[in-house]
Amino acid sequence: MNEPILITGCARSGTSMVAGIINLAGAFGGAMSGPNRNNQKGMFENHTIRQNIVKPYFRMLGVDAMGQYPLPDINNLLIPADWKIKVQDTMKEHGYKGGPWFYKGAKMCLHWPVWNYAFPNAKWIIVRRRTGDIIQSCQKTSFMRSFGHHPNQVAVNANNEAEGWRWWVEQHLDRFREMQDAGLNIKVVWPERMVDGDYSQMNEMLDWLGLEWTEKIPEFIEPKLWKVRQKDK
Repeated sequence: MNEPILITGCARSGTSMVAGIINLAGAFGGAMSGPNRNNQKGMFENHTIRQNIVKPYFRMLGVDAMGQYPLPDINNLLIPADWKIKVQDTMKEHGYKGGPWFYKGAKMCLHWPVWNYAFPNAKWIIVRRRTGDIIQSCQKTSFMRSFGHHPNQVAVNANNEAEGWRWWVEQHLDRFREMQDAGLNIKVVWPERMVDGDYSQMNEMLDWLGLEWTEKIPEFIEPKLWKVRQKDK
């Protein structure tokens, strides 16, 4: 199999949009979670890998399977020897026949050494968004619940929910720095730039991945961006 494209970032940063673009450009993602109230275009995350590989691993570590709180201790991870085989077998079962393929998972950065051990030559996409915008989105999103609970706020020395989510974002930023310091093959993208009509980063990303921009991509991203522009007026 080809080496994978691995897409990660804080939840509520635009990882689904970036994964959707990569999928439309021709990369295989397998059977992925469809649209829901929080991601109307779809999550573009392979549900079998998420449910049968990633979440059980988090539960085995004794941390939150949603990747909110508590988080894995990056210095005390167990590295499963069969991770690569499980992921590749899943993609083959879902119809992979060759060519570029990807997995998108916001939680990947929280246990990135596991993925790096399995796929040391992967190309990583880290999706970024401004911290304040992530915090606001977390507070408005139904499944982002952990820091609405006072005991979790206390555990991270936060005085309120927003401070709890700020701690959580900072944990992700630490993981991003570790990944870069470890020499992983990374491209950082900020999809918010597309709100102002700047598609240059997305074009550069696809070129780096060996994929091509198609006319379906603007049709995919524009309705969501239109809503953002309307809010900004």
